[in-house]
Amino acid sequence: MLVPGDEPALDAFFAAHPHTTLFFQNNLRKGGLVDRGAFYQASYAAAFEAGAISALANHCWNGNVLLEAPRHLEAVARAAVRASGRAVSGILGPRAQVIAARVALGLETASPYLDSIEDLFALELDQLRVPALLARGEWLCRRPHDRELAMLIAWRHDYRHLHLHEQPGEALVAKCREEIQRHHDEHAHFVLERGGEAVAYAAYNAALPSCVQIGGVWTPPPLRSQGYARAAVAGALLAARERGVPRSVLFTEGDNHPAKAAYRALGYQRVGDYGMAMFGGGEAR
Repeated sequence: MLVPGDEPALDAFFAAHPHTTLFFQNNLRKGGLVDRGAFYQASYAAAFEAGAISALANHCWNGNVLLEAPRHLEAVARAAVRASGRAVSGILGPRAQVIAARVALGLETASPYLDSIEDLFALELDQLRVPALLARGEWLCRRPHDRELAMLIAWRHDYRHLHLHEQPGEALVAKCREEIQRHHDEHAHFVLERGGEAVAYAAYNAALPSCVQIGGVWTPPPLRSQGYARAAVAGALLAARERGVPRSVLFTEGDNHPAKAAYRALGYQRVGDYGMAMFGGGEAR
């Protein structure tokens, strides 16, 4: 198990796996290596070879297991879950590793409400192609106003229900309220405004000085196919680039062809795959 003082070894591992470790890096930066169950905290397990980390797993405060373990996956996944004592509510990482971790954790026969195959994309922000209407100032990407948070909670609810297959209702509304408020407090989300109206949304689900990971992209169904989501993402990326952030990653469903076309239009290139297996209230300990 990793403890404070192991950060340099983690930094070297992250540098070797820059596209698949953004959740790890974001959580470590905000929560540290001591796990008390608070937001962003996790129990971290690693395998070492020749003094360097060769595999990493953690079990997060929210029950999710994160993976970047091309070797020793079974050992690190089990160690992280054992150390946390929490139930497993999800597994995220490179797709093949998610499948292997389900077996290692005894979840191969469990029925996830989401079992996704995602395409992983990366972009150097100096190569960002900005949509013309955003570049000309006819559309505006900005941080949300306080008065818009109720609308964004409703949008987040619909996003989680339609894209992540979560059960709609009051429990999901409460979850989304916490997420939107946290994004708001951390200045980590954006709306696209057209003619004084907010028409699309994008957020950072991980934000570091070296990279931002885009997530939660949403346009209400009646407003789709007009380029709003692409412009919202571009605006979030421009804000990061202005702070000196050089790179971005994101992932999206492999069969979501409109989203992939939008991201490629911004300059993103596919660099691999990702996977998510999400379970109900926790399926294993």
